[in-house]
Amino acid sequence: MQGVPEQFDQPQDRAEFRRAAGQEGVELYRAHIVHHRFAPHIHDGYGLGVIEAGQERFDYRGREHLAPAGAIVLMQPGELHTGGAASPQGWRYRMLYLDEAVLAAHLGGEPAWRFDSAVWRGDLPRATAMAQAMAALWRAEDAAAADATLAEVLALLAPLATGHHDARTDPSNGPRPFQRVVDALHADLPREWRLNELAALAGLSPFHFQRAFKAAYGISPHQWRIALRVAEAKRLLSRGMPAAEVAATVGLVDQAHLTRRFAGMYGVTPARYQRQLRTSVPVSAPARPAAPAPRPRPFAPHG
Repeated sequence: MQGVPEQFDQPQDRAEFRRAAGQEGVELYRAHIVHHRFAPHIHDGYGLGVIEAGQERFDYRGREHLAPAGAIVLMQPGELHTGGAASPQGWRYRMLYLDEAVLAAHLGGEPAWRFDSAVWRGDLPRATAMAQAMAALWRAEDAAAADATLAEVLALLAPLATGHHDARTDPSNGPRPFQRVVDALHADLPREWRLNELAALAGLSPFHFQRAFKAAYGISPHQWRIALRVAEAKRLLSRGMPAAEVAATVGLVDQAHLTRRFAGMYGVTPARYQRQLRTSVPVSAPARPAAPAPRPRPFAPHG
């Protein structure tokens, strides 16, 4: 792995992004994390990966999950989650962040994928083949090679997916309390919502609202708002917007605040993230129009 990200306190922690050659909406990530704990965050697209060594522990959809070496990680778009080491040596892993539109194009009209389990275990041959294919996708030097390799990765994942679902009615997603509050935060990212304003939307006193929101979602309304802002910042950074302008656009105090939050959630600083994407093979196809970031699904406290 090339270098150590500036934001990590420990030199054992390393992470790197890359845009797949010639692929719009396909980001690759590889990391070896021992000490760093990822703050609650989201990704616009599917988060699909494999644990190559060690073990990860993360919160996702109201549960704590353990992903050991040889496990495949399967996350729906817009799902809030965390990440941390569950073994002394940390964990080494690769991830593919895939836009829903890219998957839809590959599926050719078939229903979108849903994964009922966030961690797929006990299938070492598939996990090994997936790790090898993702490494080849990282090394791909042109769009044709990347096309073929991405198809291999998706073919390995297809048997683990089920058909189309509506997240609003899917019982596996659980209840969605305070939806009016969540929608309001998402609709106006730069706004500095006061606690009493959000509480009024929920019809509660500020004291009871703060406690009830955290009990339902596992994080405070303020943390939820920050996660939304930084997810939007990541989308804007990937399109080349300067970090200072990004910070102002999403409502963060300044570039230093963006750097601190971004590093805590994604494992690299905004500057390094943009450098890593720029040093990848450029995308040959014209960029698609910017789409709004998906509304993330929060995790609830596990018990």
